[in-house]
Amino acid sequence: MPTPIPTALPIRRLTLRDLTACADLSENRGWPREEHKWGFLLTAGQGYGIDDPEGGLVAACVVTRYGPAERPDLAAIGMVLVAERHARQGIGRHLMHHVVESLGTVPLTLHATPNGRPLYEELGFKATGRAEMVVGRFTPRAEDPQVATRAATAEDLPAILRLDEEVFGSDRTPLITRLPAFADQLRVAEERGRITGYAAAWPNMHTHVVGPLIARDTETAQALIASLAADTDRPLRTDIDVRHEELLAWVKARGLESVAFNAVMSYGMDELPGDWQRRFAPLTVAAG
Repeated sequence: MPTPIPTALPIRRLTLRDLTACADLSENRGWPREEHKWGFLLTAGQGYGIDDPEGGLVAACVVTRYGPAERPDLAAIGMVLVAERHARQGIGRHLMHHVVESLGTVPLTLHATPNGRPLYEELGFKATGRAEMVVGRFTPRAEDPQVATRAATAEDLPAILRLDEEVFGSDRTPLITRLPAFADQLRVAEERGRITGYAAAWPNMHTHVVGPLIARDTETAQALIASLAADTDRPLRTDIDVRHEELLAWVKARGLESVAFNAVMSYGMDELPGDWQRRFAPLTVAAG
């Protein structure tokens, strides 16, 4: 039988049963397997994939929708991967066309690597921001902020959800309510009984990723990072909006180093909703 043309292969929804295949695809492209993150995204969002007739996946991606379930007001696209032996055959474009068309008029966002950016620009995405990935072992200093932080409790969840929607600009309840099970730490900053920021640290291979990071101001963001670092022996990793220059300088002075930049891209809107001044880092670049 003739070998099927990869772009003619059907695109289907992925489930948790595809977790190993997704991790295999990541590894095939030189990414970490990231099974913990894949499981979270496939549960909180919706995966799309193309099966390889010889086994495994030809390509995959994940879409996370925000806002009302029946009519989302924003969607994030992430984990767009094509197997090495099928690269440069138009499969990524084929998959992205399908996803964009399936979302109709819903505004879209994604974080693009330099290699992926030309494809997204061809599809109509525009760069509206930039994020810098920093990684390293955090070393505190005596003069670090003394803003009060503490471990979040179940009673804090309604306030966290209200703050998150206000800052992010869309309701992320299905994602944020999964944070306590997904993250190793979830902390809040508090002043006079009012939550002024929150952050999580979740395990990703040998690091703890700090995200989301939402805070009233830079000092509060610094205190949240320092408090998360105090309870882990792993290096920290986070992706900070480059407009937060003071925070970036602060983390670099404490041991984190710049390793990559991603373009924040949008489709169907001029810029992301919400308040960027209080949105310091995404939960994960795959979900915004």
